[in-house]
Amino acid sequence: MFETAEMFKIFQKYRGDAVVVPGRGGRHWIHISTKPNRDVPLGDPAMGGHASFALGLALARPQNKVVVFDSEGDLLMGLGVLATVGEQQPKNFYHFMLDNECYATTGGQPVPNARNVAYDVIARGAGYPRAFAFDNLESFAINIEAILTQPGPVFVAMKVLPEVENKPIGQRKRWQTRTREQVLKDLRQELGITN
Repeated sequence: MFETAEMFKIFQKYRGDAVVVPGRGGRHWIHISTKPNRDVPLGDPAMGGHASFALGLALARPQNKVVVFDSEGDLLMGLGVLATVGEQQPKNFYHFMLDNECYATTGGQPVPNARNVAYDVIARGAGYPRAFAFDNLESFAINIEAILTQPGPVFVAMKVLPEVENKPIGQRKRWQTRTREQVLKDLRQELGITN
């Protein structure tokens, strides 16, 4: 297992012009991203929403590489997105999953069968032509550039250290400092969308 922030530092070097949906890793990503106007930090939407949102963005903007950082808790809430991605085969979609073996944002409850689920195998079975799994930061660092040069859809499962939140959501420090309207305005401008 490795730290999410350290993985993001490595990923940042290879992101290129990708639009990034940082998902549950957003509180780290906002301090690491060098292209915040190309990021779509959603904060904490209903669990299961990050991958579907990113898929919609990838389908709407096929000329832009879209990278989402999902979590296993989110993915389990909306597992059907894997089959939808498998059917749609978006060449610009890169699905990274942070697996900390617990529901960290709701207090650290264990994810069922956390140590045995092979999410990369599930993704392949759902139709992702390329799927990878990493539990070692060095292996991730060696492979990330090659992964991002392959056509999507690509799935990458990563075992990360849990960072459990025990404060009620309303009492947590907000990591998203821009309003939803500002995020959309910045992204439209960055992508050259005039309407």
